Amino acid sequence: MAALELQCKLTRKLAVQSGQSQRGTWSKQDFIVEYQDGKFPVQICMNVWGDEKVREFENFQVGDRLRIAFVPSSREFNGKWYTDIRAYRIERADAPVQQPNAPAQAYAQAPQDPSSQEVLYSRVRVASAQSQAPAPSFNDMPAEPDDDDLPF
Repeated sequence: MAALELQCKLTRKLAVQSGQSQRGTWSKQDFIVEYQDGKFPVQICMNVWGDEKVREFENFQVGDRLRIAFVPSSREFNGKWYTDIRAYRIERADAPVQQPNAPAQAYAQAPQDPSSQEVLYSRVRVASAQSQAPAPSFNDMPAEPDDDDLPF
C-alpha cells in the first residue's frame, strides 16, 4: 500500500475514549487537523489507537504544525459505511525526519520560505512503498530449459 502523509496544524484534541471489548480494554483519541487546499482550509478528524499512542499524542499541543503518516480504512455495519483515518506516526513538521521514505524526504527538502510552505501544507503526499527498480536486461532473463517437459 502507498504511504500517506499530511503536513497540517493541530486545531483540536477531543477527549480520550476507552472501553472493553472481547479482546480486552481499548483506548483511542480523536483530533482535528487543518491544512490549506488552495485558498480554503480543510479540516479532517483523525485518531490514534492504543494506550501507547494516546500517551505519545499528549506531547502535542493545539497549534503545533505536524507531519502525520496515516492509513484510511472503512468498514460496513448494518448497511452503513464508517471511515477511520488512523495516524500511526506523528511528528512535529520542523523535526528531523526519522524514517527514510519518499514523502519524508520530500518534506525535508522542501524550501523553508513561509509562502511556499502553505503550498506544501495543502498537499497530501502519496508515495509508493516500493522503490523504482531498473528495467530488466537480457541478462536478467531465465535460461531456456533443455527439455520440453510440459506439465499437461
